[in-house]
Amino acid sequence: MSDKKIKACCGFGHREVFEIIDYKLTNAIDNALAYGCTVFYTGAMGKFDELFSSVVRLRKKTCPEIKLICVKPYMTKEINEYGDYLYALYDDIIIPTELAGIYYKSAIKKRNRWLVDHSDFIIGYTIRNYGGAYEAIKYAMKSNKIVVKFGNPIN
Repeated sequence: MSDKKIKACCGFGHREVFEIIDYKLTNAIDNALAYGCTVFYTGAMGKFDELFSSVVRLRKKTCPEIKLICVKPYMTKEINEYGDYLYALYDDIIIPTELAGIYYKSAIKKRNRWLVDHSDFIIGYTIRNYGGAYEAIKYAMKSNKIVVKFGNPIN
């Protein structure tokens, strides 16, 4: 068994994306692969996450060893009703134990911090300087993670 650390990547972006970001997102994910990331985490909560997951699935065709893992902040009706479909989209769906019992309004922020804490490489897309994606990217930068960002610059 190897002592090689598994490297992970996650992405943060807005629920809605009003521009074509495919090229930049694909380049960022390719950079994460070149860095050695084999686990890709997504929150699966909006358009950016949908695009992120699509590019990772495309890369899985040539790099079958990579995993796409959906990280939810809490149990949802969607998981109960469409679990089989979701497991066809993702290699795994997890709800971190650290989020058990967290009030649902703060669970997404804590899930985003969990994603940063468990990732080596962060991809961020923001066009405004507020909101969950913006805060997560700022946290990643303060945590000295490798951050590839596009959209509006983050100070």
